[in-house]
Amino acid sequence: MKLALASDAWSPQVNGVVRALSETEARLRRRGWTIELLTPDAFRTLPCPTYPEIRLALGCSREVARRLDAFAPDAIHIATEGPIGWAVRRWCIARAKPFTTSFHTRFPDYVAVRTGLPADWIWPVMRRFHGPASRVMAVTPALAAELAERGIGPVHRWPLGADLSLFSPARAPHPALAGLPRPILLSVGRVAVEKNLEAFLGADVPGTKVVVGDGPARAELAGRFPQAIFLGGLHGEGLASAYATADLFVFPSRTDTFGLVNIEALASGLPVAGYPVPGPLDIIGADGRGTHGGKGRIGALDEDLATAIRAALTGDRSACVREARHYDWDRCTDQFVRNLVTAPATAATLAFA
Repeated sequence: MKLALASDAWSPQVNGVVRALSETEARLRRRGWTIELLTPDAFRTLPCPTYPEIRLALGCSREVARRLDAFAPDAIHIATEGPIGWAVRRWCIARAKPFTTSFHTRFPDYVAVRTGLPADWIWPVMRRFHGPASRVMAVTPALAAELAERGIGPVHRWPLGADLSLFSPARAPHPALAGLPRPILLSVGRVAVEKNLEAFLGADVPGTKVVVGDGPARAELAGRFPQAIFLGGLHGEGLASAYATADLFVFPSRTDTFGLVNIEALASGLPVAGYPVPGPLDIIGADGRGTHGGKGRIGALDEDLATAIRAALTGDRSACVREARHYDWDRCTDQFVRNLVTAPATAATLAFA
């Protein structure tokens, strides 16, 4: 099978969208798929305003069309609503080619947090972008329901996962966390205003607060909260060891659609504390026992983050690991394949890929 995969978010960016797409790409290639990546590294770019790590492709439409014409894909998936995504969308519409999209980022909410503009002003653009898609993939039932209410669809589930061979409680302790006062409260992700890290760093709870990740708000937050430890970006075994060393994972974001880091934390035996909002609710569950019939506490969600942290510290680490097993990347890739839409001539082939 030949898949054209378009995304305005790609390496060297470090975020959940890039991890989800790169993991899916790697697994499809191992299954024998041929994949044409349409990503910013192939084009002239400029930095996205207020988010310079994202590079926006300039004047990419002609080259996108040339590459798609030459590749002749069996299936086309557009992951983001940036310049590359719009260019691929135009090509598909002009040639009457079916395509799928996915909704990874609550872009209207991000714009609202960063600019003060109402999020409702941005949703019409989202409806226009996703409207011609044969299917729109969403990571959680709550997000799927919200998209349907906002006139975006038809929506199909595409759950995401974690590398269960990498993230494990058995990892050696991270040396930077050795000897820190317990409990060690860990947060992992982009250090930016939309991640609401101030709520975590300002919470009145005992222990040591550790932030892994980088971003435009790091210097300002480090200056305001000198008692917290900012380790910068960690990857691979270094990140896995940080998870395994901590006592609790704290996810203060209110705007993420899912939060892959929550699954990585659970796979590392780390209970999760956060707010009762879509994303955490779909993973941790309203009762803190997950969403797959588990009996042990894997975390806690509360509108008072300090309350959630104190409750989550009583979590069952073995229950966390059991819950994470439901988020295996190969299962997620299987669902991605089932969601793709192809021309009739290749539909039978896709069913057996």
